[in-house]
Amino acid sequence: MTVHVGLSKIDRALTQQAASRIPDRVGHVLSVVEEAAESSKLWCGAAAVMAVAGGRRGRVAAVAGLSALGLAQLISNGVCKQLVDRPRPPKEWIPHEEVHDRPDSSSFPSGHTAAALAFTAAVAPTWPAAGALAALPAGMVGLERVQSGAHYPSDVVTGAAIGLACAWLVRRTGGRLRGTTAPRATVLRREPGT
Repeated sequence: MTVHVGLSKIDRALTQQAASRIPDRVGHVLSVVEEAAESSKLWCGAAAVMAVAGGRRGRVAAVAGLSALGLAQLISNGVCKQLVDRPRPPKEWIPHEEVHDRPDSSSFPSGHTAAALAFTAAVAPTWPAAGALAALPAGMVGLERVQSGAHYPSDVVTGAAIGLACAWLVRRTGGRLRGTTAPRATVLRREPGT
């Protein structure tokens, strides 16, 4: 009970600080990035660019990223939000108009953040430069979800953890699947005298 009360106080303080201290221009940029990430448009577009421009490495990274993203959305939106009915942060905490443009679904966890981190973390091992480029908008999406009043910081942290776990799982199972479906070529050596 004490932990829950402490977490609630931290959530409230960080939500109010993010909503009131982030300058309007920065908030506008965050909103543009979040709108691009809505319905995973940003990540699907990034995957398409990687698949076309990155050759085999780009295609592998894109498949891993989209697979992890899909799994993260399934877990965060299809499971967690159905099990945990947490209201969004109170509107009176948010001193700007963005608070009126948010979904009615459960606040817990942040599905946007889960998808963004899943995609980024799954892409990075195969193509580190693409992962680094995706990390900036992924971080911006998480920050925007708090700044706009759509989520508590703990929703975003949980979404990030789900995303990272999904990326790890996809990378781990993807490697195993590649190992079983694409056996290593064996080199036949001729024995001396044959």
